Amino acid sequence: MVTTEAATSQDVDSALGDLQTHLNLIFARTRTLWKESAARIDPELQVGGYKLLTFIERADTANAHELAERFEMDKSVISRQVRMLEDLGLIESRPDERDGRLRILTATPSARAALAELRRDHATRLRTVVAGLTQDEIDAASKVFRLLAEV
Repeated sequence: MVTTEAATSQDVDSALGDLQTHLNLIFARTRTLWKESAARIDPELQVGGYKLLTFIERADTANAHELAERFEMDKSVISRQVRMLEDLGLIESRPDERDGRLRILTATPSARAALAELRRDHATRLRTVVAGLTQDEIDAASKVFRLLAEV
């Protein structure tokens, strides 16, 4: 005979398995969405460059050192991506007033406009997906994602 506690443990294990499966699907979909989003900004923009661009735009400014730390990427990779972003006209750089060895990176107005349009489209897509959920269900999902992000 299975105890209630054992049954509950099996139910939780099953639910966690489902959660992991769906998280894997979300991660795969996210990679696809990054690729599509990068291509919408510029056909030559790579996913890595897209991620850097979105970070720079949200942070308002950044430097290559911050980007290397944040994304745990080699500085040479960051340097190539930054150069590509500049060549595509998506970011501008200027010397750091406090440390002339550093360059301050900012998104260009056209990059900001393109990213804003993408965010609107993504928000519309998300609203459509969650349209059938209650506020409590959306809050619960948000709580789970917040907790996972803090791990």
